[in-house]
Amino acid sequence: MSALSVVPFLSLKDYFLKRYGRRVQKITVALPFTCPNRDGTKARGGCTFCYDGSKPSLLSATVPLRDQIRQGMERARKKYGEDIYFFVYFQSYTNTYGDLETLKKAYDTAIEFEDVVGIDVGTRPDCAPEEVLDLLSDYAEKGYEVWVEFGLQSANFETLKRINRAHGVSDFVDAVLRTKMRPLKVCAHIIVGLPHETREDVIETAKLLASLPIDGVKIHPLHVIKGTVMAKQYERGEFKILTLEEYVSLCADVIEILPQNVVIHRVTGEVDESLLIAPDYCSPKMKNKVLEAVKEELTKRGSFQGSNRKALNR
Repeated sequence: MSALSVVPFLSLKDYFLKRYGRRVQKITVALPFTCPNRDGTKARGGCTFCYDGSKPSLLSATVPLRDQIRQGMERARKKYGEDIYFFVYFQSYTNTYGDLETLKKAYDTAIEFEDVVGIDVGTRPDCAPEEVLDLLSDYAEKGYEVWVEFGLQSANFETLKRINRAHGVSDFVDAVLRTKMRPLKVCAHIIVGLPHETREDVIETAKLLASLPIDGVKIHPLHVIKGTVMAKQYERGEFKILTLEEYVSLCADVIEILPQNVVIHRVTGEVDESLLIAPDYCSPKMKNKVLEAVKEELTKRGSFQGSNRKALNR
């Protein structure tokens, strides 16, 4: 019997606690980057689901980076106490998409702060040039833990075209393999409930992740945000949103396939209620309810992370 049969999956909180012996809090920052899917390099308009580069509503790229980090640390210490470490999370837009000097300046700023033990860089799989991966490796070699987060969303190429990702599955595989040639950790983002996808599509995406040397996964339910292309499609009735029960079941299916050493960074996503169209369980106040529902579903099944690895042989 695996230890994960008691703890249904390896959460990021538990991973950090085991590695560092204390709470590790992510400080999310926003920089004035853009995206090749917006500036015309690959496409325009961005992904159909994307609102403002996926930047949290309270963040502003006009605030100096040092101030964003300092303010984030102050909030965390006020909430959790002084005995914590920090990761600086470069989240909005594409944080490897820029000239090397600008990127280095940003990453260097993050590690100026005491108690910062790592950086987390959100990006696209078609924006991982060798020189940027080498730069990130330099921080890992200095003792910092460095995660690179690649948005895959789906292993179905037709889905990627429908949501205007402007990259393919092969780009993701290539980026993961090249990144893992270095002392870097890889986290993959997937969205469950994308328009016209079936359970088989979701399972296939999970199987792809399980076959690659990834270190972490973020699983998000599809949520519709005001002002996006997808919002217009939803209002026209072009697709339906999963119920909470449907999402929880599919999320559990994914977790059962993922290897036990893969860190589950997230099992839900949330957006400010003023921007959220649907579903209601993607509001911040529902975050813990979704998390607990996923755990309860796995417990009810008598399963846990990695318990369905035989799915890879089908």
